[in-house]
Amino acid sequence: MASLRSKSFSPPVRDDRSPVRISVSGLGKSYGAQGVLHDISLEVKPGEIFVIMGPSGSGKSVLLRHIAGLELPSAGTVAINGQDPSLPDTRDRFALALVFQSGALFNSLSVYENLALYPLEHRLCPKPEIRERVMRALRILSIENAVHKLPAELSGGMKKRVAIARALVMEPQVILYDEPTSELDPVMAATIAEIIATLKEQFSVTSVVVSHDRDLAFAIADRIAVLHQGRLLTVQTPAELRENRDPIIREFLQPSINLQEPRFKKLEANHD
Repeated sequence: MASLRSKSFSPPVRDDRSPVRISVSGLGKSYGAQGVLHDISLEVKPGEIFVIMGPSGSGKSVLLRHIAGLELPSAGTVAINGQDPSLPDTRDRFALALVFQSGALFNSLSVYENLALYPLEHRLCPKPEIRERVMRALRILSIENAVHKLPAELSGGMKKRVAIARALVMEPQVILYDEPTSELDPVMAATIAEIIATLKEQFSVTSVVVSHDRDLAFAIADRIAVLHQGRLLTVQTPAELRENRDPIIREFLQPSINLQEPRFKKLEANHD
């Protein structure tokens, strides 16, 4: 697998540098009396791009946070190569990076400082090696000219690319993307999709992408999961999903616009 690491420094030894397998079994999540996820079971194969789609409020981002180890299940299990992602030992053994929907950049830090912050604070490698990693990640994404800029000076698309570059600095075995094309124009959204697909090929990384973007999903996904009201409806290849006749899935993928009987009126009637 291609690496951002130089030969001059040996980072903490991980079990394996290969892309990881993610297993979700019977996952349930409730916040008080409100159930958010219900009996979710799926598997993400090593090195694939796995896209999670579904309407707003269907539990996509909650599922992603469980895979990242940021949430604890109310029921069931999540595992990365058989290990619980919420445990510190797992985070030490497997390199996981999360690209937040907002980018989550520190406004007072330059692009370089944002990318270097985590490895500096956690002393992952010497400063010269951190600089090499940062600059290489910026070059890969063709944004090295932004190295000294502050987030306020960046466009929305540029912020997304900086957030992905920050993930690359970690030399991840798995990258989790939360709505990577949200708030982007179609051209920049296509650029982000191309970046995700290119990184998979260049670094053999396992990628999990939460997205509403149908164009992105059908263009780059190896398989797509569709959630609805916290339940898993299907996991299929893009070609298989295009042929799926489930009415809920069809409504999500190809919603009709009915000016005579708008759906928000139906929602109002259901709440009366």
